[in-house]
Amino acid sequence: MEIELNNKNAIVCGSTEGIGKASAIELAKLGANITLIARNEDKLKENLYLLDTSKGQTHSYLAVDFKNTIELEKKLQSLDDVFHILVNNTGGPAAGAITDAAIESFEEGFKMHVICNQILVQKVMSGMKNEGYGRIVNIISTSVKSPIPGLGVSNTIRAAVANWAKTLSLELGAFGITVNNILPGFTDTSRLKSLIASKAKNEAISEQKVIKNMKSSIPAKRFGEASETANAVAFLCSPAAAYINGINLPVDGGRTACL
Repeated sequence: MEIELNNKNAIVCGSTEGIGKASAIELAKLGANITLIARNEDKLKENLYLLDTSKGQTHSYLAVDFKNTIELEKKLQSLDDVFHILVNNTGGPAAGAITDAAIESFEEGFKMHVICNQILVQKVMSGMKNEGYGRIVNIISTSVKSPIPGLGVSNTIRAAVANWAKTLSLELGAFGITVNNILPGFTDTSRLKSLIASKAKNEAISEQKVIKNMKSSIPAKRFGEASETANAVAFLCSPAAAYINGINLPVDGGRTACL
Protein backbone atom coordinates (compact mmCIF):
# COMPACT_ATOMS: atom_id res chain seq x y z
CA MET A 1 0.00 0.00 0.00
CA GLU A 2 1.46 3.33 -1.07
CA ILE A 3 1.13 5.89 1.70
CA GLU A 4 4.38 7.82 1.41
CA LEU A 5 4.11 11.55 0.72
CA ASN A 6 7.63 12.35 -0.44
CA ASN A 7 7.82 15.62 -2.42
CA LYS A 8 4.25 16.51 -1.49
CA ASN A 9 3.49 19.92 0.01
CA ALA A 10 0.80 20.18 2.66
CA ILE A 11 -1.06 23.00 4.41
CA VAL A 12 -2.35 22.03 7.84
CA CYS A 13 -4.65 24.50 9.58
CA GLY A 14 -5.21 24.82 13.30
CA SER A 15 -1.86 23.11 13.76
CA THR A 16 -0.69 24.50 17.09
CA GLU A 17 -2.43 21.79 19.12
CA GLY A 18 -4.80 18.85 19.08
CA ILE A 19 -5.79 17.13 15.85
CA GLY A 20 -4.18 19.75 13.62
CA LYS A 21 -0.81 19.43 15.35
CA ALA A 22 -0.99 15.63 15.33
CA SER A 23 -1.92 15.62 11.62
CA ALA A 24 1.04 17.82 10.72
CA ILE A 25 3.39 15.51 12.64
CA GLU A 26 2.01 12.40 10.91
CA LEU A 27 2.12 13.90 7.40
CA ALA A 28 5.71 14.97 7.96
CA LYS A 29 6.62 11.42 9.02
CA LEU A 30 5.35 10.26 5.63
CA GLY A 31 7.66 12.70 3.87
CA ALA A 32 5.52 15.78 3.23
CA ASN A 33 6.71 19.37 3.45
CA ILE A 34 4.40 21.09 5.91
CA THR A 35 3.11 24.66 6.11
CA LEU A 36 1.51 25.15 9.50
CA ILE A 37 -1.30 27.70 9.76
CA ALA A 38 -2.77 29.05 13.00
CA ARG A 39 -2.96 32.34 14.89
CA ASN A 40 -0.40 31.72 17.67
CA GLU A 41 3.01 32.42 16.14
CA ASP A 42 4.99 31.30 19.19
CA LYS A 43 3.36 27.87 19.20
CA LEU A 44 3.78 27.58 15.44
CA LYS A 45 7.51 28.17 15.81
CA GLU A 46 7.71 25.54 18.55
CA ASN A 47 5.84 22.97 16.48
CA LEU A 48 8.20 23.33 13.52
CA TYR A 49 10.81 21.48 15.59
CA LEU A 50 8.44 18.54 16.08
CA LEU A 51 8.16 17.85 12.36
CA ASP A 52 10.23 15.10 10.76
CA THR A 53 12.96 16.22 8.36
CA SER A 54 14.65 12.86 7.81
CA LYS A 55 13.61 12.74 4.14
CA GLY A 56 14.90 16.22 3.39
CA GLN A 57 11.64 18.00 4.09
CA THR A 58 11.42 21.72 4.72
CA HIS A 59 8.69 23.15 6.90
CA SER A 60 7.27 26.63 7.41
CA TYR A 61 4.37 28.41 9.04
CA LEU A 62 1.87 31.20 8.48
CA ALA A 63 0.43 33.04 11.49
CA VAL A 64 -3.08 34.29 10.75
CA ASP A 65 -6.41 34.58 12.58
CA PHE A 66 -9.30 33.07 10.61
CA LYS A 67 -11.61 35.72 12.00
CA ASN A 68 -9.93 38.06 9.51
CA THR A 69 -10.57 36.67 6.02
CA ILE A 70 -8.90 39.65 4.32
CA GLU A 71 -5.69 38.97 6.25
CA LEU A 72 -5.88 35.29 5.32
CA GLU A 73 -6.18 36.09 1.61
CA LYS A 74 -3.30 38.56 1.84
CA LYS A 75 -0.94 36.23 3.69
CA LEU A 76 -1.68 33.30 1.40
CA GLN A 77 -0.27 35.35 -1.46
CA SER A 78 3.18 34.86 0.06
CA LEU A 79 2.97 31.09 -0.52
CA ASP A 80 4.41 30.30 -3.94
CA ASP A 81 4.59 26.52 -3.68
CA VAL A 82 2.21 24.11 -5.34
CA PHE A 83 0.27 22.35 -2.60
CA HIS A 84 -0.92 18.77 -2.94
CA ILE A 85 -2.62 18.51 0.45
CA LEU A 86 -4.92 20.81 2.41
CA VAL A 87 -6.15 19.93 5.89
CA ASN A 88 -8.91 22.32 6.95
CA ASN A 89 -9.18 22.39 10.72
CA THR A 90 -10.56 25.21 12.87
CA GLY A 91 -11.78 25.31 16.45
CA GLY A 92 -15.53 24.99 16.69
CA PRO A 93 -18.03 27.68 17.73
CA ALA A 94 -18.83 28.14 21.41
CA ALA A 95 -21.21 25.71 23.08
CA GLY A 96 -24.81 26.64 23.83
CA ALA A 97 -28.41 26.04 22.86
CA ILE A 98 -29.33 27.16 19.36
CA THR A 99 -32.30 29.14 20.72
CA ASP A 100 -29.90 31.29 22.75
CA ALA A 101 -27.35 31.83 20.00
CA ALA A 102 -26.65 35.35 18.77
CA ILE A 103 -26.83 36.05 15.04
CA GLU A 104 -23.18 37.12 15.19
CA SER A 105 -22.20 33.62 16.33
CA PHE A 106 -23.59 32.11 13.13
CA GLU A 107 -21.94 34.77 10.99
CA GLU A 108 -18.55 34.32 12.65
CA GLY A 109 -18.77 30.53 12.52
CA PHE A 110 -19.69 30.52 8.84
CA LYS A 111 -16.84 32.90 8.06
CA MET A 112 -14.21 30.95 10.00
CA HIS A 113 -15.19 27.56 8.65
CA VAL A 114 -16.91 27.79 5.27
CA ILE A 115 -15.46 31.05 3.92
CA CYS A 116 -11.90 30.40 5.09
CA ASN A 117 -12.06 26.86 3.70
CA GLN A 118 -13.18 28.30 0.37
CA ILE A 119 -10.33 30.83 0.35
CA LEU A 120 -7.80 28.07 1.01
CA VAL A 121 -9.24 25.77 -1.65
CA GLN A 122 -9.13 28.51 -4.25
CA LYS A 123 -5.47 29.07 -3.34
CA VAL A 124 -4.41 25.43 -3.84
CA MET A 125 -6.87 24.20 -6.47
CA SER A 126 -5.01 25.21 -9.63
CA GLY A 127 -1.78 23.64 -8.47
CA MET A 128 -3.55 20.42 -7.56
CA LYS A 129 -5.18 20.29 -10.99
CA ASN A 130 -1.85 20.83 -12.73
CA GLU A 131 -0.19 18.13 -10.66
CA GLY A 132 -3.10 15.71 -11.07
CA TYR A 133 -2.96 15.10 -7.33
CA GLY A 134 -4.94 16.75 -4.59
CA ARG A 135 -6.16 15.78 -1.15
CA ILE A 136 -8.51 18.08 0.76
CA VAL A 137 -9.45 16.79 4.20
CA ASN A 138 -11.82 18.68 6.47
CA ILE A 139 -11.87 18.02 10.20
CA ILE A 140 -15.51 18.47 11.19
CA SER A 141 -17.56 16.57 13.81
CA THR A 142 -19.89 13.61 14.23
CA SER A 143 -22.63 16.22 14.56
CA VAL A 144 -22.75 16.08 10.75
CA LYS A 145 -24.51 12.73 11.15
CA SER A 146 -26.29 13.32 14.45
CA PRO A 147 -26.55 16.79 16.06
CA ILE A 148 -24.97 17.03 19.49
CA PRO A 149 -27.16 18.62 22.21
CA GLY A 150 -25.82 21.93 23.47
CA LEU A 151 -23.81 22.69 20.32
CA GLY A 152 -26.43 24.56 18.31
CA VAL A 153 -24.20 26.85 16.27
CA SER A 154 -21.52 24.22 15.81
CA ASN A 155 -24.05 21.64 14.56
CA THR A 156 -25.28 24.15 11.99
CA ILE A 157 -21.88 25.27 10.74
CA ARG A 158 -20.37 21.78 10.65
CA ALA A 159 -23.26 20.60 8.48
CA ALA A 160 -22.67 23.50 6.11
CA VAL A 161 -19.01 22.51 5.77
CA ALA A 162 -19.99 18.91 5.03
CA ASN A 163 -22.32 19.93 2.21
CA TRP A 164 -19.76 22.40 0.86
CA ALA A 165 -17.19 19.61 0.81
CA LYS A 166 -19.50 17.11 -0.88
CA THR A 167 -20.28 19.61 -3.61
CA LEU A 168 -16.56 20.30 -4.03
CA SER A 169 -15.80 16.60 -4.33
CA LEU A 170 -18.22 16.31 -7.27
CA GLU A 171 -16.56 19.19 -9.08
CA LEU A 172 -12.91 18.25 -8.47
CA GLY A 173 -12.95 14.46 -8.66
CA ALA A 174 -12.11 14.36 -12.37
CA PHE A 175 -8.79 16.17 -11.72
CA GLY A 176 -7.34 13.60 -9.34
CA ILE A 177 -8.44 15.66 -6.34
CA THR A 178 -10.36 14.07 -3.49
CA VAL A 179 -12.36 15.92 -0.85
CA ASN A 180 -13.23 14.07 2.33
CA ASN A 181 -14.42 14.86 5.84
CA ILE A 182 -13.20 13.33 9.07
CA LEU A 183 -15.69 13.38 11.92
CA PRO A 184 -13.91 13.12 15.26
CA GLY A 185 -15.89 11.98 18.27
CA PHE A 186 -14.87 12.72 21.85
CA THR A 187 -11.15 13.31 21.38
CA ASP A 188 -8.80 14.28 24.20
CA THR A 189 -8.08 17.86 23.17
CA SER A 190 -8.45 21.32 24.68
CA ARG A 191 -11.73 21.66 22.77
CA LEU A 192 -13.15 18.64 24.58
CA LYS A 193 -11.95 19.95 27.94
CA SER A 194 -13.77 23.21 27.22
CA LEU A 195 -16.98 21.39 26.32
CA ILE A 196 -16.76 19.28 29.46
CA ALA A 197 -16.39 22.39 31.63
CA SER A 198 -19.33 24.06 29.89
CA LYS A 199 -21.56 21.00 30.24
CA ALA A 200 -20.68 20.60 33.91
CA LYS A 201 -21.58 24.22 34.60
CA ASN A 202 -24.86 24.11 32.67
CA GLU A 203 -26.00 20.88 34.29
CA ALA A 204 -24.66 21.73 37.77
CA ILE A 205 -22.68 18.51 38.01
CA SER A 206 -18.99 17.75 38.39
CA GLU A 207 -16.64 17.51 35.42
CA GLN A 208 -15.79 13.97 36.56
CA LYS A 209 -19.47 13.04 36.19
CA VAL A 210 -19.58 14.56 32.71
CA ILE A 211 -16.48 12.60 31.70
CA LYS A 212 -17.95 9.37 33.06
CA ASN A 213 -21.20 9.92 31.17
CA MET A 214 -19.36 10.73 27.96
CA LYS A 215 -17.15 7.66 28.12
CA SER A 216 -20.10 5.42 28.90
CA SER A 217 -21.73 6.52 25.62
CA ILE A 218 -18.73 5.30 23.60
CA PRO A 219 -18.50 1.59 22.74
CA ALA A 220 -14.70 1.84 23.12
CA LYS A 221 -15.28 3.30 26.65
CA ARG A 222 -12.56 5.90 26.29
CA PHE A 223 -11.75 9.19 24.62
CA GLY A 224 -9.83 9.16 21.37
CA GLU A 225 -6.29 10.42 20.98
CA ALA A 226 -5.49 13.19 18.50
CA SER A 227 -2.92 10.89 16.92
CA GLU A 228 -5.64 8.35 16.10
CA THR A 229 -7.55 10.93 14.09
CA ALA A 230 -4.28 12.04 12.50
CA ASN A 231 -3.75 8.49 11.24
CA ALA A 232 -7.03 8.72 9.34
CA VAL A 233 -5.99 12.10 7.94
CA ALA A 234 -2.69 10.68 6.74
CA PHE A 235 -4.34 7.76 4.98
CA LEU A 236 -6.87 9.95 3.18
CA CYS A 237 -4.03 12.21 2.03
CA SER A 238 -2.03 9.31 0.61
CA PRO A 239 -1.96 7.83 -2.90
CA ALA A 240 -3.61 4.71 -1.45
CA ALA A 241 -6.85 6.65 -0.89
CA ALA A 242 -7.19 7.88 -4.48
CA TYR A 243 -10.63 6.30 -4.99
CA ILE A 244 -12.12 7.52 -1.72
CA ASN A 245 -13.94 10.77 -2.40
CA GLY A 246 -16.81 12.73 -0.88
CA ILE A 247 -17.16 10.72 2.32
CA ASN A 248 -17.78 11.50 6.00
CA LEU A 249 -15.52 9.26 8.08
CA PRO A 250 -16.31 9.07 11.81
CA VAL A 251 -13.31 8.47 14.07
CA ASP A 252 -15.29 8.14 17.27
CA GLY A 253 -14.80 4.74 18.87
CA GLY A 254 -18.17 3.65 17.50
CA ARG A 255 -20.21 6.31 19.30
CA THR A 256 -22.23 7.58 16.32
CA ALA A 257 -25.41 5.51 16.31
CA CYS A 258 -26.39 6.01 12.68
CA LEU A 259 -24.69 4.56 9.60
